[in-house]
Amino acid sequence: MREAYVIDAVRTAVGKRGGALAGVHPADLGAAALRGLVERTGIDPAVVDDVIVGCVDNIGPQAGNIGRTMWLTAGFPEEVPGVTVDRQCGSSQQAINFGAQAIMSGTAEVIVAGGVQNMSAIPISAAMLAGKEYGFDSPFVGATGWDQRYGTGEVSQFRGAELIAEKWGISREDMEQWALRSHQRARAAIAEGRFEAEIVPVGDFAVDQGPRETSLEKMATLQPLSEGSPLTAAVASQISDGASATLLASEWAVEEYGLTPRARIHHVSARGADPIFMLSAPIPATQWALAKTGLTIDDIDVIEINEAFAPVVLAWIKEIGADPAKVNVNGGAIALGHPLGATGAKLFATLLHELERVNGRYGLLTICEGGGTANVTIIERLGAGE
Repeated sequence: MREAYVIDAVRTAVGKRGGALAGVHPADLGAAALRGLVERTGIDPAVVDDVIVGCVDNIGPQAGNIGRTMWLTAGFPEEVPGVTVDRQCGSSQQAINFGAQAIMSGTAEVIVAGGVQNMSAIPISAAMLAGKEYGFDSPFVGATGWDQRYGTGEVSQFRGAELIAEKWGISREDMEQWALRSHQRARAAIAEGRFEAEIVPVGDFAVDQGPRETSLEKMATLQPLSEGSPLTAAVASQISDGASATLLASEWAVEEYGLTPRARIHHVSARGADPIFMLSAPIPATQWALAKTGLTIDDIDVIEINEAFAPVVLAWIKEIGADPAKVNVNGGAIALGHPLGATGAKLFATLLHELERVNGRYGLLTICEGGGTANVTIIERLGAGE
């Protein structure tokens, strides 16, 4: 099988809801990431085989194949196609994985993969509200086969997070401790300039808006999301806006176009789990990936797992046995935000840069996704140990 090499991975800074990126058209937002990627790598955009972009809630300005629209908005060649992928929160991670598979299979030489989401413009509830106009109250409940198999009860990320907290014995205090750590790590990373190399500016906006100075005492005053729930807004990911982009290339393309590879794709996969729990799939997905590669979790030097909710990460750590010191070392979505379709490639950019910073060899990315699935991507940094 051929190798798929990582040439570069970039992202915009993440805007908070109603913040610096709220008024930016999603195509312009995505185009900024694409232009930054092309400028940094020096790749001729005409040699790109395909543009694969993750986006969730593809309505309004995010409809009509936003991946293609972003590319054209960036001013790049019309002959290069584009496609949009929706695997919920892991959409742009899946875009990277699809791109890697295309290169590994020999059907492509150069792939741009990334993601975009403007949640200020298109709220997470917008697609469901649009569905109600046509008589559908839920993307899950209502299909005969689904109802027979899973019932007609609530299916939501909030219910899933509550079920995970209950099953794995994770208290509100445990979650708030992790949330505080996320903010502290993110603020430290920004202060130390750790994100600067991965961020491409949108205008003059280049610093993540989400991290804040908080405390366990402040978190303790927040009301739960519902009566009896251990969840509060403090332990959930932030609604955000942002974009991300990654350049992947074959060995032939690296030599032909004078590119400098920084890592290789070691493994890509996706697995499913209970869709009612919804957010627990990173556990079996990681177990599957480690078994397939022969690696152990101790072989992994840097880990990024999306902090959709704190119990997702804490349950994963318990089951996988990972060292918390290696997990989300620069903070996670609780502090930095979760711009849905952009998050996978955003975390991939952070993973690559952090792996280089600590001189590590293997990095692992996993994300929980609506419907009870999860992706895993493992990369190996080139020159590790030298």
